[in-house]
Amino acid sequence: MTLPLPLQKDRSSRENQPQQLSTLAKNVFIMAYKAAHLAFKSRWHKTDEELCRHSMSFVLHKAIRNDFFQSYLYLLEKLPLVKLYALTSQVINGEMQFYARAKHFYREVPATEEGMMGDYIELSNTDIESSREFLRKFVGGVGKAGTNRALDCGSGIGRISKHVLLPVFKSVELVDMMENFLAEVPNYLQGKEDRVEMYYCKSLQEFTPAPQRYDVIWIQWVSGYLTDKDLLEFLIRCQNGLKDNGVIILKDNVAREGCILDCLDSSVIRDLNILRSLIEMSGLTVLREERQEGFPDQCVPVWMLAMQKGPGHS
Repeated sequence: MTLPLPLQKDRSSRENQPQQLSTLAKNVFIMAYKAAHLAFKSRWHKTDEELCRHSMSFVLHKAIRNDFFQSYLYLLEKLPLVKLYALTSQVINGEMQFYARAKHFYREVPATEEGMMGDYIELSNTDIESSREFLRKFVGGVGKAGTNRALDCGSGIGRISKHVLLPVFKSVELVDMMENFLAEVPNYLQGKEDRVEMYYCKSLQEFTPAPQRYDVIWIQWVSGYLTDKDLLEFLIRCQNGLKDNGVIILKDNVAREGCILDCLDSSVIRDLNILRSLIEMSGLTVLREERQEGFPDQCVPVWMLAMQKGPGHS
């Protein structure tokens, strides 16, 4: 907009003009900033002036909030928006950079048990035993899930399929975004590979389970690689993939409070309240929550959550 300026009557006033313009421009900027801050604050509750000062634009805030709507404020408390935006909303070769970075990270991970455990191979047996005990509570019996077929999400080379699912189910199907991990599955399963019905080389945000196909859908150490939006939509799709009395089991790292972004492997660690909120929004009902025992205190807590279709889901 054009702003009125005082008439220039002499040389001294002309000499002062740059300073006057500078002061006026500064005042206009402050007014615009305050208006923008108030507009932003009225739209997103719990947002403070500090957050606005570090913002690049409201468009970027909106883009990130759309993908991480439950985790949004926690992420912004820890990371400048400029850095967060580069990890989440830019696109590389048609894929959001948040996902592209994770895929790049896993290209360097060996297709071995050690690779699947992130160099914490000594925790594998403890993890497996707890998972087996948790699974037994929901399968094989009246009103429980059947034992015909399970889906292993983010399967890697099939560690969970081999030690947790195949001892219980007649067959399994595996989905993972890394082709080299899936290629190693037949070797790793050592004679049980004929019980794998299907391999799906897809990221979970792109994968849709076949309708009413699975007794159990197991999702371990992979939900953090999905944005809030994509995790919610994946849980909704998983409901449609369950048979009657079918169960979804999610096992993952859980933050003690809020949400933590791991820039190394491009993943998020959510607290239980955020996970519960997404599960509730998906229409699923939580049957049981249980913390993994036997891990060192310095490890991020790991929780198991069993879920079923809500009463209104057909």
